[in-house]
This record gives sequence, C-alpha cells and structure tokens, in this order.
Amino acid sequence: MQAEQAIFDLTGKVAIITGASKGIGEDIARMFARFGAKVVVSSRKQDACDALANDIKAQGGEATGIAAHVGDMDQLARLVEQTIAVYGGIDILVNNAASNPVFGPSLDCDGMAFDKIMQANVKAPFELSKLCYPSMKARGGGSIIMMSSIAGHTPDPGLGMYSVSKASLNMLTKVLAKEWGPDGIRVNAICPGLIKTKFSQALWQDEKTLDHFTKRLPIARMGTTDEISPLALFLASGASSYSTGGLFYADGGTVI
Repeated sequence: MQAEQAIFDLTGKVAIITGASKGIGEDIARMFARFGAKVVVSSRKQDACDALANDIKAQGGEATGIAAHVGDMDQLARLVEQTIAVYGGIDILVNNAASNPVFGPSLDCDGMAFDKIMQANVKAPFELSKLCYPSMKARGGGSIIMMSSIAGHTPDPGLGMYSVSKASLNMLTKVLAKEWGPDGIRVNAICPGLIKTKFSQALWQDEKTLDHFTKRLPIARMGTTDEISPLALFLASGASSYSTGGLFYADGGTVI
C-alpha cells in the first residue's frame, strides 16, 4: 500500500456491516475490503450475504456472509458470536440497516409502523453496539459508525417518523461517544442527503419529486453510494483517530 494510503489501512481489522447486501452498505463493504479489513457482510438473507462475500473474495478481499435481521435480538447476538468465532474479535461496526415502511403524512403512520422504524433505526444500532462493546474494549478500542441522515437534522416531507428516528440515532451517537471514549471506542455518524439507492427510490423515481429535492442545492444533484463509502473509510481508520461524537454530512449542501 502506498505511503499516502497507509493512514487509511484497515489490515487486520474486523468489520461488521449491517444492511450490507446492496446500496451504501455494499459499497462500504467493498471499500473496507480493498483497504485490508476482514469484512462481515450482514443482511436479512443469507444468499445475498454470501453473494457479496464471494464477490469480495474473488476480488482478493476477505469476507464472510452472516445473515441477521436487525429486528431480532437473538439474531444480532448470533451475528456477533459468529463473527468472533470466525475472526477472533470486532474492531469496526457500521450500523447501516434501516427501515422506513411508510411515506406520507405522520398521521398515516400507525403504531406498528412507528415501532418498526424505531426498532430498526434506533434500538438495533444500540443493542448491536452494546454486543460489540466487550470485544472492542478487549482489543484496545474500535470504531462504530451510525448511518444516519439529514432527515435527523431537519424533517423531510413524507418522512416524519423516519426523521424522528434519525434524530434519536444522532443523540445515541453522541451519548455512546461520550461514555465509551475512555475505552478507546469512537462513535460517529454519517448523515447522507439524497443518495441513489433502492431504499430512497420513492424520492428520486419521480422527476418532479427529485427536482424538488435537488434544484436548490449547492451541488444540484443526488449523490451516489461511492460518495459515502470513502467517508466511512475515514471514520473506520486511523485517519479519524481524534474524531468522535461527530455528525458528518454528505448531502450536497442540503443543510446549509
């Protein structure tokens, strides 16, 4: 690895990435593997995890697929146990999996949808981070990256309760950063704007809606997944060794 890349080197580090079979999570998994990490690809379906892990290995990286539904605490526990069994410990956690089962006025969000949003977007990152904590502490520290959103900064139309969940995730980031800093564990959040993924399809598939979200931005377009993964690499690596509790925006200037 060239000298200028050494600060981003993840060789020997073990990284779990949830929601990793596609979109932002997939791009982060590929990026981490290129910089030497042993990557655990996790999503709901084992075949999707295996497909990406095998492709990463075919490209010369090291990866294992371990399926886990973030809404199931037992599955999250097994994810951590199996990761430690395979790789010996955990250094990096990317809480990328999220849910938004409703799009529209908050009045249309019933209790079941609210619970699903908060379970996937707040409780699961909290519980999985706690499960990874003992291994990270024993290994001298680690990096936890929460995949938040600009919706946690200001509510987006049609995304009311999703916005509430991401605002909660932002505060969780700060709380864990403050409490776990003495153990060498850094906790930061990435807050993307509109990124072209299947998850955000409701916002960009209609040209009028897309124009509403992008035309007034300083960078007047939606982003791509490969504009998020380098920021995740920064936060996972020694390049960000003095950064914790931060909310890092990649949004084309939306929140200005």
